[in-house]
Amino acid sequence: MSKFSIFHFPFLIAIALAAVTAGLLLGSTSIFPLDFSDPIFCGILSLRALRVATAFTVGAGLAISGVIMQAVMRNPLAEPYILGVSSGGGLGAAAAIATGLAITQPWTIPLAAFIAALLTLGLVYLLASTKGPANNYDLLLCGIAVSALLSSLLMLLVSLSQTEHLQGILWWMLGNMQGADSRVLLLSASAIAASLLAASLFTRDLNALTLGRDMAHHLGINTRLSVTLALITATLSAAAAVGLAGLIGFVGLVAPHAVRKLIGPDHRFLLPASALTGGTFLVLCDLLSRTVLLHREIPVGVITALIGAPCFLIILRKAKG
Repeated sequence: MSKFSIFHFPFLIAIALAAVTAGLLLGSTSIFPLDFSDPIFCGILSLRALRVATAFTVGAGLAISGVIMQAVMRNPLAEPYILGVSSGGGLGAAAAIATGLAITQPWTIPLAAFIAALLTLGLVYLLASTKGPANNYDLLLCGIAVSALLSSLLMLLVSLSQTEHLQGILWWMLGNMQGADSRVLLLSASAIAASLLAASLFTRDLNALTLGRDMAHHLGINTRLSVTLALITATLSAAAAVGLAGLIGFVGLVAPHAVRKLIGPDHRFLLPASALTGGTFLVLCDLLSRTVLLHREIPVGVITALIGAPCFLIILRKAKG
């Protein structure tokens, strides 16, 4: 690890700890002074702890997926939405909510999201491979087309949903950290941790893929196997995040790009640092969503879009330069 990245990892950890502390202590309801003997205080702190853990987990999962997608696609503008993975996971999770399964069995949301996301990835890969091995250009075009189709199906599902399920689906589509189930959080966090561990095992392949598939092949990398495993890993991480908190954009784009500027492109360090930064970013966005307006909450997906869209334009301008 370079001296530059050595100095910045403690900095990232310190910011993450500060963000988590702020998320626990700040909100529309004051919990000062600290009194752990007060049951009301303990109740509020417990709810906030679950919410902060959810935000950090989702942010880390989206960032991990974004890092992998950017390496495979060789594009700093790539994120989980680029191949329709998030749209597929969103449709699966929304179907679980609309059928009422999520009320009695909350774990069905991340499971449905992962199955739908994996099927989406398979469809995109199949369409891109109809005339030979799938390349990045074909994957991108097929991903955009499939994502548009799935978004239309999601809107159709919303229009046909019963009234009692409609609000839950709409809030979930905008990104919702409220009312996360601890069992679902544990399941999603386990899936995202497994994704990070799996991706850490083939960081050499990811580093080679950023040079291009032909160059990676000459370096001894089985590019077809590496790309397939990378996309499955990214799908697992994104689907777990989507199933836990809904459709939240730009985290998988902004966090990896910012960290890459800070510590460099080596995926041995880029992956864990991006997970840490993505989690921190979403914790802070969630804190803003529940404190900006008095006695009102803004969906966290709105906050990430307001911050991420200008960052996207800046990245695009630099890429063109």
